Amino acid sequence: MKQRECVSFILLKDKQVLLEKRAIDKATDPGLITIPGGHIEQGETQLQALVRELDEELTIAPIQYHYLCSLYHPTCELQLIHYYVISKWQGELTALEAETVQWYPVDSAPVGIEADSIALQEIKRVLHCL
Repeated sequence: MKQRECVSFILLKDKQVLLEKRAIDKATDPGLITIPGGHIEQGETQLQALVRELDEELTIAPIQYHYLCSLYHPTCELQLIHYYVISKWQGELTALEAETVQWYPVDSAPVGIEADSIALQEIKRVLHCL
């Protein structure tokens, strides 16, 4: 199985997290509710990919962010997802790639993949430190 590195961005606002409902025609995780993110392109750093993906998917730019953790997610490829917490951004949130985006309480976010669930557990564990 081919391995690809990805970044995912956990946008937090008032102990809520922004999640996306993936389009049914997506190659990976079709129709699931997930933390938004995307692939790191060849030659990109994690931070470059983070900034690019936030702009491409949500039309925002990060102002305040922290690295959280990295987790594997097996799909049709083995993804190594690097999770970043975004606590401050500029621009108006506009979903360009997801079917929908919605705010959910961190404690009860209905994510459809195990890696996202683990990342949100980690948020709850360290939230007081961010």
